[in-house]
Formats: sequence, structure tokens, C-alpha cells
Amino acid sequence: QVQLVESGGGLVQPGGSLRLSCAASGFTFSRSDMSWVRQVPGQGLEWVSDINGGGTWTSYSDSVKGRFTISRDNYKRTLYLQMNSLKPDDTAVYYCRKGTFRGQGTQVTVSS
Repeated sequence: QVQLVESGGGLVQPGGSLRLSCAASGFTFSRSDMSWVRQVPGQGLEWVSDINGGGTWTSYSDSVKGRFTISRDNYKRTLYLQMNSLKPDDTAVYYCRKGTFRGQGTQVTVSS
């Protein structure tokens, strides 16, 4: 079955950086488009970024464009999200997603 396990979250000061990882199993990772989404408690899911199976095409929400970079290592079956210039508004639980599946999430808190 599809399993997605996120890691790399934590507490960081405004302007700082974090790198999230998502370990995938149970499906053909290299052929799967993947996404990062995030959620603030009490609010809906917010799409952050997409990447195609080959890693040759990416897309970002306006709120993170220029600051976040999505990437993948198909040999390691791992999805990444490099987050730079973090802002308090980036505070959320971050999930990797394949279709309707997502992992348990990793908390990112941006605060001084």
C-alpha cells in the first residue's frame, strides 16, 4: 500500500531554512507526480508545490515561489522541499501527497 513518511520539520527563526523529506513506498515512485501541501489547524489544505515523475517540471504557489524548491531522488524514492527565507505565515503541518494519499505530516514553526 502507499506509504508516505515526512520528516525534517522543526522550529526555525524568520529568514531561516529547512529541508523537508518524504520517503515513499508501495507504488512506482518514479512514475508518480508528487505534491507538497500544508495545513494550518482549523484551515483547509493549501497546495504548495508539484513535481512530475521525472523531476523535469515543477510548479509553485505564489506564496512560496522564489523561496521554496521541490525536488526528488527517484533512486532513493524520496521527495524534498527546500524552504528558504521562511516567514511566520509558513507555519503549518506540511504533507507530501500522491493523488488522494498523504503522510502524517511534519510540523514547521517559524517564530522568533
